[in-house]
Amino acid sequence: MPAEIILQQTPDDIDLLDKRERLAAVRTLLAEREAELAQLRAQLKTFEGRYLRQVGILYAELDDIEARIAEREVDLYDSESARHRAEEARQRAQETHDAAFADAREAEEFDPPPSLKTLFREVAKRIHPDFARDDAEQKHFTLLMARANQAYGRGDIETLQHLLDDYREIHASIAGEGAAAEMLRILRQIQHGERDIANLEAERHTLLASEIAQLHLEAEAAAREHRDLLTELATNLREQVADARYRLDFVNRQVSAQGR
Repeated sequence: MPAEIILQQTPDDIDLLDKRERLAAVRTLLAEREAELAQLRAQLKTFEGRYLRQVGILYAELDDIEARIAEREVDLYDSESARHRAEEARQRAQETHDAAFADAREAEEFDPPPSLKTLFREVAKRIHPDFARDDAEQKHFTLLMARANQAYGRGDIETLQHLLDDYREIHASIAGEGAAAEMLRILRQIQHGERDIANLEAERHTLLASEIAQLHLEAEAAAREHRDLLTELATNLREQVADARYRLDFVNRQVSAQGR
């Protein structure tokens, strides 16, 4: 840039330029964190689906048989402790079943309520990339729209409302087109971006600490040893299911022998 143009810049101009650069850096980092978290979510979702298909359904089958054994033992012993064990076993079986078949049930049951559809339309009217004023804002709106689509897909009203409130705080509550108004809008956007980055980091740490993430790490370690951890777990569970079926048959014969 020519020296005479630099000399014409006021401290306010330089400060505004600095804040624009800071906002661009925050948005770039936010996009990177969004992409990393989306990849982690997808990776764990895929692994969880495989786990549920190979292992989760066997846990559900095993717990159901154990509950049936406990319920037949009520007929055999007719005691309060036996009834209590049966109730606990059936509750555990129901929880295991719900966990194993949650994805299929949610896919069948998901029907966005009118309030969610209305809120999503309100958000889209404001942050759709087609409404961006420049290339930088178009990239940012594309990121926000992706976040809105994901929130809508999982019925997350809170995130959609959060996106709408942020837009209103930045664009509706700060009027004017001068440098002061632009500076205030940029400062708000930097603040929101840094907050969102912190929230994404917190979610990432929570995901990595989850049971499915820990199991995924164990599966990756096993794969490096040319082992399939989920197949091993499934094989072990099939043996337990076979044993549980034998015990159920034995209890049924005992009940039948007593004429109950």
